[in-house]
Amino acid sequence: MGFRKKNKSPPVLSHEFVIQNHADMVSCVAMIILLGLMFEVTAKFAIMFITVQYNVTQSVDERAEQVNLYQYGPKDIATVFFYLLIAVILHALIQEYILDKMNRRLHLSKTKHSKFNESGQLAAFYLLSFIWGCSILTAEEFATNPTFLWEGYPHTHMVFQVKFFYICQIAYWLHALPELYFQKVRKEDIPRQLYYICLYVFHITGAYILNLHRLGLVLLVPHYLVELLFHASRLFYFSDENKQKGFTLWALLFVIARLLTLTLSVLTFGFGLPRAENQGFSLAKGNFNVLTIRQVIKKTPVIAWMMWKFINFQLKKWREHSQSQASKKKAFSPKSKPHKKDLARVGSANGVVKSDDKTSPRERKAKAS
Repeated sequence: MGFRKKNKSPPVLSHEFVIQNHADMVSCVAMIILLGLMFEVTAKFAIMFITVQYNVTQSVDERAEQVNLYQYGPKDIATVFFYLLIAVILHALIQEYILDKMNRRLHLSKTKHSKFNESGQLAAFYLLSFIWGCSILTAEEFATNPTFLWEGYPHTHMVFQVKFFYICQIAYWLHALPELYFQKVRKEDIPRQLYYICLYVFHITGAYILNLHRLGLVLLVPHYLVELLFHASRLFYFSDENKQKGFTLWALLFVIARLLTLTLSVLTFGFGLPRAENQGFSLAKGNFNVLTIRQVIKKTPVIAWMMWKFINFQLKKWREHSQSQASKKKAFSPKSKPHKKDLARVGSANGVVKSDDKTSPRERKAKAS
């Protein structure tokens, strides 16, 4: 991991050297970009990496003041790259100073250790993104007017918070790709993590490019809340396996969030956008309101895949619970009393023969005399 002191240093530029010092190397690249602001020749290039680009000033009819709005463009790739570097550094800090210390106390196995690190990193990201997304939505009109999801489409202009939110989201999920190598993720876990990372990159970038950032933001906030609860519950489960109540609440909220996602998607692509004034396809105007794109987005089987994963997870938890309950019943069940015939067989085997005579020893002695 980055920032970790090692007694034995591996060969320079070897795999182990890169893995141990990747955060330091990334920090040097970020510092070079920041130092570019100090010189006039390189300042215009450094600003392209650090600040949000494509700002447009518009004047509001009702007010005399002007509002700064933003669009997207090719220069956003440089901004995403810089904040990808920042995400790698923050990832290493959380891993080194929080998760590794907790792992030493818990003494987890290798499998649980890998899942604990994954849930710890994602829980921190989901918490920050959920709070940030809620703060943006409070300033929007969605609470009182859900039609703002499709009214006035294409939504080519964004406020600073919305654009910076999407830049950071894309940068974080792109940084998760090299982290599979830096964190030495197990081979059997790579396909699963790679699958959901690519899904996040595809959908968030798609909402950003297709000017559907309003719908994307509204769908991301409840989704991140559900994922935050799941990974927090998994962290508590690894610390104490008896703490499983969080998974029950997560299962309930998961179904509600999927229903909300399905409802808003159908309303937007089946009711709102088909009736919008601006119909047609235009790259220059950022208009993608055509039937083909709407049908492709509606028929994307992501919700079905998530429900399938959810059902499989619940079935797995149910099997584990039933197996643990069965083992407990076997351990605490009262021992069955042996039959009289079994006792007689055991006694005869040991050379002791029990008589069926029920008279007392004195009576038997008197009869014998």
